[in-house]
Amino acid sequence: MSADPHPELAVRVLRNRVSRRDALWLFAASAGAAASASLSGCATSPVTGRTILVGMSEEQEREVDRQAAPHQFSKDLGPVQDDALNRYVVGVGTRMQALTQRPDMPYSYRVLNANYVNAYTFPGGSMGVTRGIMTELQDEAELAALLGHEMGHVNARHSAQRQGQAMVAQAAVIGLGVAASDSGWGTLAMIGGQIGASALLSSYSRDNEREADALGQQYMVRAGYPASGMTDLHGMLVREEKSRPSLLQTMFSSHPMSGERMQTAQRLAETQYAESLKADPQRERYMDSTARLRQLQPAIDACKDGEAAMSAKRLPDAEGRFAAALRHAPRDYASNVLMARCLAAQGRTADAQRYAGTAREVYPQEAQAHKLAGSLHLQARNPAAAFEALDRFDRLLPGDPGVAFLKGVSLEGVGDRRRAAEHYAAFLRSGAQGQPAQFAQGRLRALGAVR
Repeated sequence: MSADPHPELAVRVLRNRVSRRDALWLFAASAGAAASASLSGCATSPVTGRTILVGMSEEQEREVDRQAAPHQFSKDLGPVQDDALNRYVVGVGTRMQALTQRPDMPYSYRVLNANYVNAYTFPGGSMGVTRGIMTELQDEAELAALLGHEMGHVNARHSAQRQGQAMVAQAAVIGLGVAASDSGWGTLAMIGGQIGASALLSSYSRDNEREADALGQQYMVRAGYPASGMTDLHGMLVREEKSRPSLLQTMFSSHPMSGERMQTAQRLAETQYAESLKADPQRERYMDSTARLRQLQPAIDACKDGEAAMSAKRLPDAEGRFAAALRHAPRDYASNVLMARCLAAQGRTADAQRYAGTAREVYPQEAQAHKLAGSLHLQARNPAAAFEALDRFDRLLPGDPGVAFLKGVSLEGVGDRRRAAEHYAAFLRSGAQGQPAQFAQGRLRALGAVR
């Protein structure tokens, strides 16, 4: 048996004869990432003062944010290109974080280009709020409730209690699962779309969610908002789940929802926080601050439906939805990326490249379109152009093991055996496992880099 699990593929790479199926396998294989070990120990809860069992220290919480958060935010297509909106959300978050039990954590806030309905935080306080949920909120009090809830997870150290270092390892499991499947681009596209956050972030227990609700409501009231904002937030999510369940799948997988939580928030608003109900929910300020984003709502809604169709493998339907989004907003980064992925899934590489090119032009400092362009160039048997696009990704967002893998394939395609071996070795050093690691090991042997 050959040491290389895919010797024919290696020959095709060298001869620039990579088929679409080959390209799909290579791109899927590149989704593998390093696994991390979990540590355990006792700590004092910043919220209750009781002893809790945690999976990482505070410094490790901060390190997870530094290493993992930028990659997840990029998978959710990066912060929206609206500096005023991002400053507004930062302002709301900053107003509340000073009132928490852990005010010195490195909190940060951004609105992301993802269309699915969700918000999430890493254990050190790096938060992402999708544009898909921002267009559903009705006032600043609801935004405060959303951010306050995420702060609750940080302050109660829920990720640490759930041995949060496993978040990084979970990305490897999902990536390798995709690599081993035969579902093709329909599944791959979803990595950066509707299942974006849940691919990295551990789901919380219902008890975690109840505690985060209670803390978030406490923080928002301290900051001068009416406690009814938490009730209204839950009410919106419950209504959306009933009318469009597929669009809230990720929200509820990472944040288990129930009518009971809404009822609890309402009870607290009417009793413990009754005095706060006199406060202004700041609807006008919210509407003014989100006006530019809400102009994109038809495109955002069309993208939501398109991603749902992609998930169900209804590719022509998805293409129609993304086309509708682009008719409304031709220069929308997310719509162009999603259309490129949809067309690639249908084998229309040249068409996909045009939309990926527009996305790179519209938002050159965001990395995902460069990675997508690289994979499309590999599929089009142009390893030199693939390497250029992947190298651009690497400069913008270093540390993605999958890009090291794809760069190795690209370099081998142009005949640069030494540098190809260096990139395969870097991929293996990341802790990659399974078929991608076997492929890289086989190529290293074939290149004479190892025995």
